[in-house]
This record gives sequence, C-alpha cells and structure tokens, in this order.
Amino acid sequence: MTFVQFLFYFFAAIQVLAALRVVTVKNPVHAALFLVLTFVSAACMWILLEAEFLGLLLVLVYVGAVMVLFLFVVMMLDVNIAEMREGFASYMPVALVVAIIMVVEMGMVLTQRIFNVRPPVEKVADVSNTEAIGAVMYTDYVYPFEIAAVILLVAIIAAISLTLRRRPATKYQTPIEQIKVRRNDRVRLVSMKAEKKENGS
Repeated sequence: MTFVQFLFYFFAAIQVLAALRVVTVKNPVHAALFLVLTFVSAACMWILLEAEFLGLLLVLVYVGAVMVLFLFVVMMLDVNIAEMREGFASYMPVALVVAIIMVVEMGMVLTQRIFNVRPPVEKVADVSNTEAIGAVMYTDYVYPFEIAAVILLVAIIAAISLTLRRRPATKYQTPIEQIKVRRNDRVRLVSMKAEKKENGS
C-alpha cells in the first residue's frame, strides 16, 4: 500500500464515521460540526484524486458558507429535541425504504456496469482541471447547475423565514416606535416651589 492509498482510506474512514455521527448524535449543533468534518474529509479525498478545484470549492462554499448558515439556523430555531424524538419510531419504515433505495442507487452508479458511465472530464495536456470542469459545467450541465442555484436560493429564503418567526415568550423591540419617540413622551418637567432649608441656629 502506497502513502497516497493510506491517506485515501484514512480520510474515507473519517468521512464515514463523521457521517454516522451526523445522524446519531443528539445535539443538532454537534451534528452540524460533524457534517463540517465530513465535508473536509471529502475535500481531502477530492484533492488526492487530483480534483483540486472541487476540493477547495467544497471547503470554501459548503464549510465556509453553507455550514455557517446551518449553524445559525440551528441555534436560532431553539429546537425542542425531546418533542422531535416522540414520533421517531413511526418514521422508521419509510426511512428504511429510502435508505435501501439510496444504497442500491449508489451501488449501481459506483459499479458503472449498468449505465456504462465514463468520466465527463478527461485530462487534456494544455487544459487545467478548473478550466475543464468549467467548460463541462457551463455547456453540458448548465441546466442542472442553474437548478442547484435556485434550490440553494430557496433554502436561504426558507432559513431566514424560519429565524424570523415570533415566539410568545420573547420580547421584541420595534425600531419604528423607537424612532417616533419624543422627549415629551418620556420626560415630564414638574414645576416646584423652592424650599428654604432652615438652619438650627
């Protein structure tokens, strides 16, 4: 086993363990942090496969931007974990069916025997990795790229909408009402007679 193969299996093991912790840990903030570790491990594997652009893009976009948004939403929602786990058993049959379908689909794609898939980007002597990926992304895969952009936009709007919900026990300030306040509304001047303090002498 070469050193590169050792690194590949090392990062793959970390990625699998971190992905398992994402779905098994109880704290949603910890789950988001394990998801960050999963993305970083996947980026390291991309770099080992000589796809440096995809690895750096995974770190910059998902770890640097999307995961920050996830953490922000998770912390702002104040999720009641006990209430969420009450009906967990009722979702198990559907979850198992979906998991089995995902495993079968991934096996079919990874073996490449059924679809006879070839890599869309082939190495060219005078073309960099980034240029080759950009050429394929904006020609053959331009519509899936635009659909993914729209889905991310919808996710951002949904996250902002969820954080702006009203909670009955939370106190809010209205900036418009604060701006309209005048001195006479808060301060009252009372006219009083001056009092002379008598000395004991």
